[in-house]
Amino acid sequence: MSQPIDVDLDLIRKYDVPGPRYTSYPTAPHFRDDIESDQVLTAIRANNEQARPLSLYFHIPFCQTLCWYCGCTTVIGKNPSWTESYLQALEQEMRRKSQWLHDDRQVVQIHFGGGTPTYLEPKEIRRIGRSIEENFNLSENIEFSVEVDPRRVTREHVEALRDAGFNRASLGVQDNNPRVQEAVNRIQPFEMTERVAGWLREAQFRSLNIDLIYGLPHQTVKSFDKTLSEVLTLQPDRFAIYTYAHVPWIKPAQKLLEGDALPGPEQKLAMQKHIVERLTGEGYDYIGMDHYARRDDELARARRNGTLRRNFQGYSTAAGVDIYGFGMSSISQIEGLYLQNPKDHQGYLEAVQKEDFPIHRAYLLSEEDELRRRWIMSLMCHARLEFSEMSRVLGVDIADHLSEELAQLRSMEEDGLVEIDEQGITVTDRGRLLLRNICMPFDAYIESGEGRYSRTV
Repeated sequence: MSQPIDVDLDLIRKYDVPGPRYTSYPTAPHFRDDIESDQVLTAIRANNEQARPLSLYFHIPFCQTLCWYCGCTTVIGKNPSWTESYLQALEQEMRRKSQWLHDDRQVVQIHFGGGTPTYLEPKEIRRIGRSIEENFNLSENIEFSVEVDPRRVTREHVEALRDAGFNRASLGVQDNNPRVQEAVNRIQPFEMTERVAGWLREAQFRSLNIDLIYGLPHQTVKSFDKTLSEVLTLQPDRFAIYTYAHVPWIKPAQKLLEGDALPGPEQKLAMQKHIVERLTGEGYDYIGMDHYARRDDELARARRNGTLRRNFQGYSTAAGVDIYGFGMSSISQIEGLYLQNPKDHQGYLEAVQKEDFPIHRAYLLSEEDELRRRWIMSLMCHARLEFSEMSRVLGVDIADHLSEELAQLRSMEEDGLVEIDEQGITVTDRGRLLLRNICMPFDAYIESGEGRYSRTV
C-alpha cells in the first residue's frame, strides 16, 4: 500500500514563491533567438551518429473554444483549411526531419498534445498515424499517448485513435463542478467524461490519465473533493493535478478570471493538502510535481527503480531518450541542445517549407549547464543527489563545486526538507512537495528569471 503523505501547511506557505517547473534546464525563458542554424544542424548530426532511442512530440494547437485558464499555445476556431494546411506542414516536417535520423533509431514514445489533438476528424487522425508509420521506425512496445477533450470526442474518434496506434490517453477534466465550469468557459458534465473513459477502456487503451486543476474560480476543498470522488470511480492509472498558474501578463484571457471568485493562497494550500493526502491514501504514489500513479503503474515503478526521467511532457519512464518536436511551438531536446519551432501558426507553416529544422529559439548547453541539469534532474526525479557517483560520472568534486548551493540549502535542512551529509543530498517526504524550491539554488539563471514563473504552490 502507498503510504499517505502528511502535508505541513505552515511549511508550504513559507516556500510559496515564483519558480520554474524544471521540465528543462536551462528553462525555456532562457532560450535564445540568435543561434546559428549551422550550430543546430551540427548538433543534430552528432546526435544521429548512434541509434539512440527517440521520442516524438506533436503539437496540435487547435481548439473550438478558449478555456479562460489556459496557458497553452492555441489556435481558436473551426476552419477546415487551417487543419489541412497544418497537416500538410506536419507531414512535410516529418519527411524532412526523418532524413536526418540514424537508420536504426527506434521511436519508443509518441505524445500528441495541444490545444486539442482530438479536434482533428477521425480520418485526419488516421492520416497522421499513417504518416508517422511511413517516416519512422516504431518500437513494438511503443508508448503512444494523446490528450483528449471529452467534449469533442465520438466513439469513431476513439476507434481512429486506436487504428492510428494510440494506446494511452489523458482526459482533460479540470473540475466537474458546473459553477466552476461556467466560470472558466468549459462546460463538461461528468457523464461526458465517464462515457469517453468507457470507450477508451473498450478500445483496450493500456493507460488512462486524468488532468485536474485546483485554484480555479469558486473551488473549495469540499467541491474539489467531490470531483476527486467522481473521477476516482473511473479508476485512472495516473493523475496530473496542477495548481492554476495565473499569468495574465502572458495569457491576457486569464484577466477574465480575476476577482473575488479565485481562491486565495490559504484556500489553494488547503486544497493541495487535501489532494495529496487523499490520493496517497487511495493507493496512488506521489511521483512529484503534481503527478500521481497507481503503485503498479510503470511511472511508479520507475520512481522506485531510479529510472524516472523528466522532460517537456512531464515525467517519463524512458531513459536516454531524445525528443524531436513537430508542429508550432514544439520543443526538441537532444544532448546539448534545445530547439523550439516557431510559435505562431503562419510562421510555422512558412518555416517548414524552408528548413529541415525550423528555428524560433534554441539553446546550446555549456559544460556548466550540463552539470547543473544533471543535478537538478537527479533531485526532480530521484529526490537524491549522490556526491561520489556524480563526481565520478562528471569528473568534478561535486561537494566542492556546490559549496555555495549547499550553504543556501542549510535553511531547508533545518526545516526538514532535505538531509545533507558527506554522501549527498536526500529530499525528505515533506521536501518532495517542494522540489521546485529545492532545485532553485542550483539554477544559475534564476535571478534573471524573476517574474517569469508561476508560484511553486
